Amino acid sequence: MNDSPTHRGDLVLPCLDEAAALPWVLARVPLGWTPIVVDNGSTDGSAELARELGARVVREPRRGFGAACDAGLRAADAEIVAFCDCDGSLDPAAVETVAGPVRSGEADLVLARRRPTARNAWPLHARAGNVALARMVRRRTGVSLRDLGPLRAARREALLGLALSDRRSGYPLEMVVRAADAGWRIRETTVPYRPRTGRSKVTGTWLGTLGAVRDMRAVLR
Repeated sequence: MNDSPTHRGDLVLPCLDEAAALPWVLARVPLGWTPIVVDNGSTDGSAELARELGARVVREPRRGFGAACDAGLRAADAEIVAFCDCDGSLDPAAVETVAGPVRSGEADLVLARRRPTARNAWPLHARAGNVALARMVRRRTGVSLRDLGPLRAARREALLGLALSDRRSGYPLEMVVRAADAGWRIRETTVPYRPRTGRSKVTGTWLGTLGAVRDMRAVLR
């Protein structure tokens, strides 16, 4: 495990055709954090570009957000691992703020609550789906969250111990549910949420949002 003082953590960035966003995203990764770009079958040269920009690139042929996150987690070697979307909607510079309570021992899992910076940053249908899922999580676990955002941080070995099995859109929710069942201290912190670069593969449409909600409801069942 790379636990040197200068290695603050590993940042897992699931990636599917995000070449347009990668230069900004990787430029915003804070010093001491190693970006691990998990290429999930891109056809736009994302993997090659990420490597040129200095990121560590892992290829995951199994399609699915959870598959990419799991591959990145297993490839990581830092004590603390964070996850962040690779589309430019979330600023990787916020990762240290999110990981801070984990590093200090105040929390076991920290999620970033998204605060839209523009009207089109978070489509209504995606926001409505998120609210519904947060309510279901509260009923299922007793943990009160206002967002199930993808920017989050925890300790790597503890995450592996959760034995997460979802390989689709339910992965972020399964992480919260299993962490709550294990008695983890789960916290939220607020971060800006920008309009993404390019078109969303999941929540950019009603159909995509419904699919994600379906995956997450399956996790809750």
